[in-house]
Parts: sequence; C-alpha cells; structure tokens
Amino acid sequence: MWTFDAFPSAKVAASYGFSPSKAWLDHLRESTLRIAGGCSASFVSPHGLVMTNHHCGVNCVDQISTQQTNYVESSFYAKTDADEVPCPNFELDRLDAVDDVTAAITDATKGKSGRPLIDALQAKTAELTASCGKSESIRCDVVSLYQGGAYKLYHYKRYTDVRLVFAPEYAVAQFGGDPDNFNFPRYDFDVTFLRAYEAGKPAETPEYLHWSASGSSAGDLAFVSGNPGSTDREFTLSQLEYMRDVFYPQQLTQASEQRGLLEQYQTEGPEQLRETKQALFFLENRYKGNFGRDAMLLDPAFMASKAAAERELRAQVAKRPDSAPVAGDWDKLAAVERRKAQLTNQNFYIANGPVSQLFAWARTLVRYPVEKAKPDAERLPEYSEAQLVTLPHRLFAAIPIYVGPQELMLNFWAKKMREDLGADDPFVRQVLGRKTPAQWAHDLVAGTKLGDVATRKALFDGGQSAIDATQDTMIRFVANIDAQSRAARKQYEDEVTAPERALSEAIAHARFAIEGTSVYPDATSTQRLSYGTVKGFVDQNGKSVEPYTTIGGLFARATGAEPYALPQTWLDAQSALDPNTPMNFVTTNDVVGGNSGSPVVDKNGDVIGLIFDGNIFSLGGTFGYEPETNRSVALDSRALLAGLRNVYHADRIVEEISP
Repeated sequence: MWTFDAFPSAKVAASYGFSPSKAWLDHLRESTLRIAGGCSASFVSPHGLVMTNHHCGVNCVDQISTQQTNYVESSFYAKTDADEVPCPNFELDRLDAVDDVTAAITDATKGKSGRPLIDALQAKTAELTASCGKSESIRCDVVSLYQGGAYKLYHYKRYTDVRLVFAPEYAVAQFGGDPDNFNFPRYDFDVTFLRAYEAGKPAETPEYLHWSASGSSAGDLAFVSGNPGSTDREFTLSQLEYMRDVFYPQQLTQASEQRGLLEQYQTEGPEQLRETKQALFFLENRYKGNFGRDAMLLDPAFMASKAAAERELRAQVAKRPDSAPVAGDWDKLAAVERRKAQLTNQNFYIANGPVSQLFAWARTLVRYPVEKAKPDAERLPEYSEAQLVTLPHRLFAAIPIYVGPQELMLNFWAKKMREDLGADDPFVRQVLGRKTPAQWAHDLVAGTKLGDVATRKALFDGGQSAIDATQDTMIRFVANIDAQSRAARKQYEDEVTAPERALSEAIAHARFAIEGTSVYPDATSTQRLSYGTVKGFVDQNGKSVEPYTTIGGLFARATGAEPYALPQTWLDAQSALDPNTPMNFVTTNDVVGGNSGSPVVDKNGDVIGLIFDGNIFSLGGTFGYEPETNRSVALDSRALLAGLRNVYHADRIVEEISP
C-alpha cells in the first residue's frame, strides 16, 4: 500500500523487469478517484466517465428508485447524456498534489499533551486546510502517516455533480450473496458507471485509463490504484489486545442482533425488503469482515509474532542515543488502552449517539449555529470552514427516509444503551424517561419532519432561534443531550485520544528513524498503489484454487434460487456469450476495505480488471499481509465488456471505453 510519492519503482524493476516512471505514476494517480464515504473509482474516458463497483454506487441507485421502479432489482442504463440521473449525495475526489506539513504540525504541537495537544492540532489543521481556499471544487485534508511519523496535506479536485450512467441488477452484481462473500471462486458482475459533471456538462478528464485489448494471463504483473480505508499494522500489542478483547466482541454481538432484526423486518412485505436490502448487505459484509479480523487476533501464533516484533523494535530503539524519552511509552500506552476500554460504552452511546440519518441531520442542525459562531481554530473539526463548504450539499440532499428501518434501529440502539450503561444510568434515564425503547423510538420518528428537505433548510437558515423554537422531536432530543454528548466526547479526547496520539506518535517517530520510507504507512483512506501478480492460492482445505473463473462457470453455478439466481437479461443472452471468457480473477495485490472500485492495470497502465473483494485470507489484512494466501478479487475486463455489449447492449459505454 505504497504512497505514490514513495513508490518503490526500483524494487518492482528488480523483481519484475518493469520500472514505473514518474509520468506513468502521475497518469495513474490522476486517473484514480476516491468516493467520499469509503470506495475507489477511476476515470475511463476523457468525458468524465467513471468506473466503480455496483456496491459503491448502489446507494445512488437505491435513492433514485421508487416502489414503482426499483433500479436495484431491474438495472439502470442511460442511453443518452440526457438520461443520466444525478445522485442525490455523491462526491468524487481526485488527488492533485501532496505537501509535507510534518514540520508545521510538529512545531504547533511540540511539548503539548492532553487537551492543549488536541486544541493545537485542530487549530493547525484548520489553518492548513483553510489555506486551500473556499470552493466546492477544492478539498484539502491533513493526513497522518506512519501513526504520526509524518503529516501530509492532500489537495483534491472535488466533483459533487455525479450522475448515474449504468448499474446492473443486484442479483448479478452480488451473485452468490453472503455465502460467496470473501470467497473464491466468484462470479460477480460488480460494476457501476457514473459520470462527473462540471457546470452542467460532462467533465473534461484528459487523464483517464485506457482499456486493455487482451486482458491478463496467469503470472502477469498487476497494479491496483485506490484508497484503502484503514489498516492497523503499526499498532502496538496493547492496542491489538483492546481490539480483540473489547472492540470486536461488541461490534460482532451488535451486528449479529441487527442482522436478525433486519431479516425479520424483511419478511413483513416486499416494500420492507426493498427498504432494507442494501442495509442488510452492508451489515453482513461488515459482520463477516470483523469476524475474520477478530479471528486473526485470536490466533496465538499471530499475536506471538506481533509480541516478538514489538520486543525487537523496543530493543532497536533502546540502542539509540535518544531512546530515553521513548523507552516507557509502550507501557504508558497500555495504560491508556485500559482506560479506553472503561470509556468505550460512554463514548459509543453518549458521545456518538445512534447511527441514524435523522439523528445525523439533527445533530448537524443543532451544532452548526453554535460552532459557526466560534473562531475557525476553536470549532469541532467537522465544522471547520473547509468542511462547511459542502455542508449544504450533504444536508439538503434529497435522500429518501424509510420510517420503519429508522424506528427499528433507534429502538435497537436504545435497548443496547440501557443494557450496557444500566437502567439506573443518568443518561439512560434522561433519554428514555418512563418510556420503553420501542415507545421512545416510535415517538421520536413520528414527531420529526427532518426527512423533508424544506424543513431542514428552514431550520438551517433560521439559525439558533429556529432551533430553539422548533418542537421537532429529533431536534429536541439532540439539543437536550448535547451538553452530555460534548462532555463525554471531551473526556474521551482528553483521557484517550490525546495521550494515545502523543504516545503513538513518539513510538512512530522512533520507528520512522529506523525504517524511514522503506516500508509503507498504514492505510488512511488516501491514495495508494499496490503491485502483485495474477496468481491462485491454496484454500483452507488444501485445495489449489485457479486464478480465473469463466462466464460458463457463472451459468453452471446458477441454481435459479437466491443468492444464485441470475436475472433474465443474462439467461436470455447466454447463447451470445463465450463461456470461456474470464469472469473474475485473483491477484496477490494487497487491498482492504476502501479499495472496492479500484482499477487493476497492467504495466501499460491499461485496465485489466476492477477490484470488488478479497478472499477469506484477506480479512486479516487489517493487521498484516500474507502473500501466500491473501488475494484480491477482481471483475475481469473481458467479462465486463462482454456483459455491457451482449447482455445490456450498452453500446455508447462500450464505444466510449473500448480500446
């Protein structure tokens, strides 16, 4: 997961006989995109055409669907530019430049700890991001690399007018469903095409990826350019133990209960199924991913290897003349992780609150006038001037709200809050009063009109007086708990975030002094480049797995029943498809969540595939990479073209991307 400015071209040349030049790297970087919210994409034409996964664009597909026309189930294809439909809340970011701001951050935070450290870091971050100017087309982020060993200012070109061009049926995009998820062989047509617009016209994008005329073969060199979300490969042993003993057990328990609630809700009717199908898909994906990551931390051999590596690093640091200030930091960090465990529930329930779109809008509306009145450097980071540029775009997006699922999840949150904090907890009593969680959730959703864009806009434009005057139940709930939420957030930042950051950075600086950029930093939802080869693997049962599946294998796997039911479009087109065409394939490229939608390119920089998953062994990739078994899974470029041409007759897309 190399950064583009420190890519080891010489190492690639020594192993594979090909050395990516700066021009080659710049072209790939400028052709690759980040989808705000956690996916990757790429430009594949000079007219703003964007390729990503179906599951990365499905929220847009879902949001433009209705009870009468469900594009998630039936597919979508815009035959002309005029038919391309705007996505209500979508952002694409193209990385244009990176500045090293390590010295500026270090100077601002030097000698500080606790709250002064957080305040100084937030102030300097706000200053640096504000220096990029105010424009909806510009985004700047301060990014911490190597756990604070280095800081960079990332400059992005931002596209907020994004329109849907093509999306296949869910049944073939997610063929195999949860049973096949994180497995291989796979047979998914997991692709969506979007288009970036500027000034109401398709964006001009001279840097874009060309299509490979021949695809790939086993053993070929492959590159994956994307935005991996996060890895914790630089975590200390105590941080890994917190994840193993506290974080994942809580996440897994709650996700399994939520899955049961959603599955039960879907049995109530077809509309209930439509409302929650995507939510259940992402929940199952998160559950399975967390289960695999937790399994890695429960492996005694893996944890022993981490302990040994930490002992070795501490020994190397101890040999350096300036080691004294760092020597005890591992033990101090372990104490912070114990405090983190104690404050986890308070932070989860009181500081963060429920995961609900209605709640998120209400919190934004309640906090905006308060934070806006403060100097930029003193605001909560999410209300800095740089972040407020796109606030109207996010707040006034015409996103459909489904009452049933909102009430269901709020009820679940309240029940778990009472269970984990205790019925006698003052916050629990303040929230619920004498109501049951179900009564509270019902009344909260029934009494809010925040699902209406005009209501949100009126409250936003009306400022503090409008917030104080409204009797909207969700606004009143957020306003009534805001003082407690802010206090819990401050306590967590003072007692966990600040000391954890300071100690992690001290350790990171010590490691960085030894290793430098000879190793890649942990993933941070920023652009990275991975190199590998098309290669199979040996599965859990000792069976050799070939690197390719075929279109013929897709039809052979189909049973006619979910999740192996092919849509009629594919059944009708079977005779027009070559069964030997490669469908999906695996490579040794190092990818994690966030890489979904990443292009796979050959040494010419041409598209040979589209990343959409990893195999079961990739789940431990959060904490380490094992090249013998860890594989990325991609949709083959040849199957992608065949599907567009012979199944969907999407001729204008084929013409636009064809080699």
